[in-house]
Formats: sequence, structure tokens, C-alpha cells
Amino acid sequence: MYAIIRAGGKQAKVQSGDVIEIERVKGESDKMSFAPLLVVDDDGNAVSDRDVLAKATVTAKILGESQGPKIDIFKYKNKTGYRRRQGHRQKYTQIEITEIKLPGAKAKTASKTAKASDEKAAEVKTSAPKPTASKTAAAKTAAAKTAAAKTTKKETKSSEEE
Repeated sequence: MYAIIRAGGKQAKVQSGDVIEIERVKGESDKMSFAPLLVVDDDGNAVSDRDVLAKATVTAKILGESQGPKIDIFKYKNKTGYRRRQGHRQKYTQIEITEIKLPGAKAKTASKTAKASDEKAAEVKTSAPKPTASKTAAAKTAAAKTAAAKTTKKETKSSEEE
């Protein structure tokens, strides 16, 4: 399941466990929540209804703050003596997405997915036939015949050239 959230005037696609940087958020709390703009569940169904999304939440844990790269700003006008130097360094808050809640979404449990994967593995094992000794011997003789045919073709070509 993933969601599109708006943070700091920008949008970000997030999943549970993602660590992203957003523009600095001042606050002393360790957790924050966002209202998602779009949620896509595990089955691939997109939810964009405002009534449903009003009840949905994306919670995140604040990890810390960081700074972006230094940006140098230099303004210059020719022959007038006008020069201005300025620098900027954007501050970011690093967050980790902990949970995406969508009311009415089916929560998959680990036991159900484990059973499904076991059933698929059993189907694959039963559908693939095992080679028998007679089939293997037949395959070997067929390979020997094709190799013999190739060598006879080479011999006839070489004898024609002479």
C-alpha cells in the first residue's frame, strides 16, 4: 500500500517504512500525521474519494533535521558597479513513515500470505512432470543421431570441395 501526501508545498509518494526529507517543520512532537491525497491499496485499487480520504491518515516519526546543499546567488549588472552576493541553505526535516491507515481496507495477515505461497509452490511441483529413465535415454539417442548427421554433412561438403 502506498499513498501520495503533501508536505512543505510538495507531494511525495510514500510507503510504510520509507524515510524522506521534507521542508523543515517546527514542533516538539516526535510524531506527525498527514492527510493523503491518494491511496493505492495492495490490490492496486486507487482511492481518491474525498470523503474516504478525510478519514485516512499517514503517520510519521520525526528522525531529525538536516541541511541541503549551499546555493550561491550572484547578481551583476554590467558597467554600473552593481554586484550582490547571497547564499542559501535549505533546512529539512527527516521523517520515517510508520503507518498508512485507510478505513475499510483489508489488512493482510502473515499467515494468510504464507498459506497462499505454500499452495502456489505445491501447484508448481505437481504441474511439472519428472523425467523418466526411458525419456532420458530417448533424448540421448536423438542427440547422438543429430550429431552424427552433422558430421556426415561436414564430410560430404569437404569431399565435394576436393
